[in-house]
Amino acid sequence: MSFATVRNLRLPALTPHATANLVQAAVLLAAFALLIGAATWPLIGGWSLLLAACAVAGIVALALRMPPQTVMRLYGARPQVSATMRQVEHLADNLARRAALPRPPRLFVVPSTMLSAFSAGTPQSAAIAVTEGLLRRLTMREIAGIFAREIGHIAQGDLTVLAIADLVSRAAQLMYYAGLALAALNLFHLVTGDELVSWWSVALLVLAPALLNLVQLGLSHTREFDADRAGALLTGDPMGLASAISRLEASTGTLAQDLIPPVPARRVPQPSMLRCPPPLQQRLARLHALEAPPMPPLDIAEGPRISLVGVGPIEMRQRYRWPGVWF
Repeated sequence: MSFATVRNLRLPALTPHATANLVQAAVLLAAFALLIGAATWPLIGGWSLLLAACAVAGIVALALRMPPQTVMRLYGARPQVSATMRQVEHLADNLARRAALPRPPRLFVVPSTMLSAFSAGTPQSAAIAVTEGLLRRLTMREIAGIFAREIGHIAQGDLTVLAIADLVSRAAQLMYYAGLALAALNLFHLVTGDELVSWWSVALLVLAPALLNLVQLGLSHTREFDADRAGALLTGDPMGLASAISRLEASTGTLAQDLIPPVPARRVPQPSMLRCPPPLQQRLARLHALEAPPMPPLDIAEGPRISLVGVGPIEMRQRYRWPGVWF
């Protein structure tokens, strides 16, 4: 099948999630604005409404305008153009053609032993990051499935709402630190006899990461199911993707980790709580139940794995990294 023919195939799994993404973005931003307003009202009164509006506008502007390369730098991902990545780049190019993307995404590698991948940008300018652990430990067939899932997210227009979710999480961390600072100020005022800051404000600010992460986790898992289906259709190999996702590390940590300093964040190795997948057995069952994909399977041969020369075990180990992401 030629790429021209592939481009003309309309895959139902790649239909943009315009309405669902708009609704989820609105819910996240409304919850964020409500939390800011409720936390700051006792401190600044009516100005809290203006603060909440400015914070929401800032997050939307950043989500729409931040280049994918900037997002990759925030997560320690490095662009890869070495000869050892040629096969992976060719694989990504073929999948982008199958998904009818305007141009293939740029590839980045995160120096971490975890098995994880994420994407950023828009269909016109996208980037995909994978960890070195994923490249070293998965087969090319499994890597194809992971790349296809991320290209599915790109083609379905999911990246803007995922970027908003990530920025809301980072803003919640700043609110957490502000709450700790106000709590320390209150303790000082208890000693000096000065007027206390509202404990209501302190509590809401400290609880901000937990509350906003609960909102994110409460949203539908439909997006991740659709990304699985898109990946299976694009590769023509549902079982290859099933093998890959059964090996990925999908721990979301615990609620307590939203409150534990120095970095309040769950152990989610992607830049968004909205990327937390549904239960593995449900995902595998859906992939096994798929009918024969319309795409022919990719012609994949195993090749050499990438090696990041100079990256030592300290940099590769799993840990919290600035700005509060587990890799």
